Formats: sequence, C-alpha cells, structure tokens
Amino acid sequence: MKVLVIYADRFAYEPAIKNLEEVETIEKGAAHENCIVAFIQMEEGDEEKTVASREKKLVNHLKWTARKNDTQYIVLHSFAHLSESKASPEFTKAIFDAAEKRLQNAEYQTAQTPFGYFLDLDIKAPGHSLARIWATL
Repeated sequence: MKVLVIYADRFAYEPAIKNLEEVETIEKGAAHENCIVAFIQMEEGDEEKTVASREKKLVNHLKWTARKNDTQYIVLHSFAHLSESKASPEFTKAIFDAAEKRLQNAEYQTAQTPFGYFLDLDIKAPGHSLARIWATL
C-alpha cells in the first residue's frame, strides 16, 4: 500500500469521469476544510494479507498524521497512480470502508471521495514539513 497524505486548508472535488461502471452515479462534488487528505493506492500484494491487517496499518498511519497536523478530519481518496501494482477495486473499497468505520469509532470526522471516478481537484495546502507525508505501508 502506498499513501500520500496532504494536510489541506481546503480540499474540494467535482466528479469528472466515471471509470468503474459498477459504482453508483455521483454528480455532485464536495469541499472539506482543515483536513488530512489521504491519497491511497492498495497494491496487488496487499490482497495476500487480511483486510483487517491492512486497514489497521492504514488507520494507525492516518491517525498519526492527523495528530501531527492538529486535525480530527480525514478524507480518504483512492489514487491508483502511486505504484504500477494495483489491488482489485473490491479489495480496495473494502479497506476504505473498514478504515472509515474504525476512524469514526475513534471520533474522527471522515469522508470518502467518490470511488471509481476521476475527479477535478482543488487543493489549498500550506507549506510546512508535516503537511505532506508519503509512506509505503
């Protein structure tokens, strides 16, 4: 799993192109403020492990980055451009849903960008050292 975390003063998106036919149709975008935006790519090798183990590793990393940036708001964004290896859409979505539930149980505010879409993004991010963190988990 590869994760690029960006602390954003503002993160907004609009659906541009639906690239997975089986997902619901989304026509409206959304905007979030003072949040961690996690650009996440699940890799083929992640599927050799359990959803629970991958989700726990991801959540621990996201909670750490949120604490470092003094926020309780985390946005999960599927971003299949951090590695050549890709997990199945079903496995990836299962990780996202499990991670979101665990974060909410820990009293974090969460959101997911529309899964299976290319999005027009608008990001306003400050330039300090922990505002951008890349990791292989």
